[in-house]
Amino acid sequence: MPDKKAKLTVEGHDLEFNVLSGTLGPDVIDVNPLAKSNYFTFDPGFLSTASCESKITFIDGDKGILLYRGYPIDQLATDSSFLEVCYLLLNGELPNSEQFAKFCKDVNRHTLVHEQIRNFFNGFRRDAHPMAIMVGVVGALSAFYHDTLDITNPEHRNISALRLIAKMPTIAAMCYKYSIGQPFMPPQNRMSYAENFLHMMFGTPCEETTPNPVLVKALDRIFILHADHEQNASTSTVRMAGSTGANPFACISAGIGALWGPAHGGANEAALNMLHEIGDVSQIGKFIARAKDPNDNFRLMGFGHRVYKNYDPRAKVMRETCHEVLDAVGAHDNPLFKIALQLEKIALEDEYFVQRKLYPNVDFYSGITLSAIGIPSNMFTVIFALARTIGWIAHWNEMMSQPYKLSRPRQLYTGPTERDYIGIKKRK
Repeated sequence: MPDKKAKLTVEGHDLEFNVLSGTLGPDVIDVNPLAKSNYFTFDPGFLSTASCESKITFIDGDKGILLYRGYPIDQLATDSSFLEVCYLLLNGELPNSEQFAKFCKDVNRHTLVHEQIRNFFNGFRRDAHPMAIMVGVVGALSAFYHDTLDITNPEHRNISALRLIAKMPTIAAMCYKYSIGQPFMPPQNRMSYAENFLHMMFGTPCEETTPNPVLVKALDRIFILHADHEQNASTSTVRMAGSTGANPFACISAGIGALWGPAHGGANEAALNMLHEIGDVSQIGKFIARAKDPNDNFRLMGFGHRVYKNYDPRAKVMRETCHEVLDAVGAHDNPLFKIALQLEKIALEDEYFVQRKLYPNVDFYSGITLSAIGIPSNMFTVIFALARTIGWIAHWNEMMSQPYKLSRPRQLYTGPTERDYIGIKKRK
């Protein structure tokens, strides 16, 4: 039994609760007994609620710490690879050489998608948002891979995880190719994960091309930095859908839908749109003044973070990667990137931003980097979904591997009390 207790006195009655401790982070008060006392907690946005127990990711926003299975994000992003991080998140430990070789081979076995899935794309308009297509196509995967949908079977769950990791780049690239009217490019399993994705995005049957290694490395880092972020909105959505017993493809599709929101996965696209709105370096002062004006609704997108009250630890790595890409593609003279670099300088030096810790975050740098690579802004959230799939499936698998309850939040009801129905002819 826990050593620490918490007491709540309501109308003269004392309620006692266990205080639980994790390996890191603040203690939590187990409020389950409240359900028997006819009281609920009220916590809009679940800002003070631990919805589950997890061993996957730890965040300390005040100190700017992000750990995947205990490993600092900057070490993984600098020294690891995305597929190695996938193995880590899914299995709990880093692989040895033999385990990693087998994992890569298993992923490569599933990179192709069923030929009939191509027909799904024909049902969408060419100008449909790629996220709209991705939600539909990923949700439909259960119609093609229903041979391993027993969620109580660990082997079935593992195969579904491998399929999702392997097929997301293929589907993401197909979304892009469909929008521009080019033929789909089949995956090349001789290439690395990020290299293969760039090949499927920008290659054509007309000629053989090899993606720039600097861009490959940058994209692999972006995948690592976005692989997981604890119980965020989309991950919580995946867990909530999973608690109903839904199949993994339906759960991931639900997560993609949640990620689509501009307050979540659409932040890097919003940051780039802001740069377009500013338009020219000469206009930066005007927009900075608007950002400082408490009566103006304008916000600088890509600065500050809801979780990190210090510097976003992912932004440190992403900043370096961003400048490497700008150098590699010769984009420092691009007007858009000139605006971005000037904004970055102001945010790091201006007292207003420094005092409020409104530092450039990972969305700011990843948006600039993806744009410099040549990826259109409407594909940014698709790439985020591609990277976050491993986090979603790791959390889903963790939940399925242990006892869990159907998610059923309660509410504070403020509507009308009970009243009798009155026929329409008698109503005034």
